Amino acid sequence: MDGSTTAPTKPKALKAKAIGKPIWPKIPADFVRAMLAGHSALGLAFAALIYVVCFSGSIAVFTYEFTRWEQPERPVLHQVSPAAADAAFRAVLTKNPKAHDLFIRLPEPASPRLSVHGDDAQGGEHTYYADATGKLVGEQKTPWSNFQATLHTVLHLPRAWGGFIVGLTGVALLSSLVSGVLSHPRVFKDAFAFRWGGSKRLQEADLHNRISVWGLPFHLIVSLTGAFLGLTVIIVGVLALATFKGDTSKAYALFTGPKVADDPRPAVRIINLNAILTDLATRYPNARVSYLYVEHPGETGQHATANLVTEGRLSRGETVVIDGTGKVLGAVGYESGSVGMRVLSTMTPLHFGWFGGWPIKVAYLLLGLGLTAVTSSGVAIWLARRRDKGRPAPRWERVWIAFVWSQPLGYAVSALAALIVAAPPVAVWGAVTLVATATAIAWTPKTISAALRLATAGFVALTAIVHVVVNGGALVDPVAWIINASLIATAAILAGSVWLSRPKAPATA
Repeated sequence: MDGSTTAPTKPKALKAKAIGKPIWPKIPADFVRAMLAGHSALGLAFAALIYVVCFSGSIAVFTYEFTRWEQPERPVLHQVSPAAADAAFRAVLTKNPKAHDLFIRLPEPASPRLSVHGDDAQGGEHTYYADATGKLVGEQKTPWSNFQATLHTVLHLPRAWGGFIVGLTGVALLSSLVSGVLSHPRVFKDAFAFRWGGSKRLQEADLHNRISVWGLPFHLIVSLTGAFLGLTVIIVGVLALATFKGDTSKAYALFTGPKVADDPRPAVRIINLNAILTDLATRYPNARVSYLYVEHPGETGQHATANLVTEGRLSRGETVVIDGTGKVLGAVGYESGSVGMRVLSTMTPLHFGWFGGWPIKVAYLLLGLGLTAVTSSGVAIWLARRRDKGRPAPRWERVWIAFVWSQPLGYAVSALAALIVAAPPVAVWGAVTLVATATAIAWTPKTISAALRLATAGFVALTAIVHVVVNGGALVDPVAWIINASLIATAAILAGSVWLSRPKAPATA
């Protein structure tokens, strides 16, 4: 206190509020226009790719469930003994003693099955299921699940190119989200504002903006992690240049753990997975082994990599390397290493929603479909704006709506085909996409939308019915019933949407 009688001054923000001025500085109109132009250009340039990646990603959340749905007769195992896992491993190795490596996946909540993946003497790859004793009960045949997962991750292109394009699409989506927020200064203030009953374009714009804002945290997470996962090769290359003078092998070594020297001489005995799993259960009592990757089995240089998952932790799991004698050489550090390694470990579960069980997966499905709708409506709004300005593009309006609805139809037809014929699902999907998009030649947008939605509803329902008929009484896995019920519900929603959007008959006097 200095005894001064001068009244204390108010902070500038409070003064501004008192006289009705905004607290935050107004964003310049030129900046907003530049962001809007960039947002539109970026969205249009990558629209089709973003749409396909978002739609396929929404479905890929349930990849494990669809794998179970395709072969519902296989044993449902919530856990197996170390001896059973070892027996399954040895049974597959007996089929091809010269196998370069074998991948043993142990039962987990999302995929309660025991399987072993490896190559054969001719270089082909096979995955075999085993029962609770480790006895092989049949080969995995899941062409549709493999199709939809591969479409999302690499677009059925060579892995290097496909991953790069998907990663670049993630970057474009992330940039579009940021520019979209910056181009709408009131987007958060108007988060619950809707202009119903007026212009259809304004209604669509409000819905586009609202879904974008409500799901923004999710949209940012999946686009950022998707870009990172897709551009891993480039990121590792940059790391190698910056740290190891361009030696990518040293960069990759950071993520693979201790190295085991290659030694092709015959081993005294084959690596013992029974002993390894028993030892890991003692060393890591709070974790479970989700898979074992055995390299060079039967050679002196044989070794295994185990992935240990700790329940309740957002992580892909810790990776531990074990040599051919069963000695634990060390961990990579995904859960015990640096902050960077721990963050890296969260990328895959965060991107696909593979944490937290069914509630998280359903949320990811709905939010993913919301992002897909945002992409679709964004192009539709741009086309409607052109029409309002006297520069309509009716052909592109028809093409876009046909392409949008070709994707769910392509998924439905390819799933049905995978149940009854041997045609590659990607070929069926591609053919349906082309045929459905070709409807833009003759039909109006409303007719295209209604026709393709009805066709999708019919094929989705038929897929569920055929699945039950084909599998008969072999529906051992309860997930198959859940998916079939969900397919019927989806078909009803699609058919109902067409019925609700039908033209209303004029009222009679």
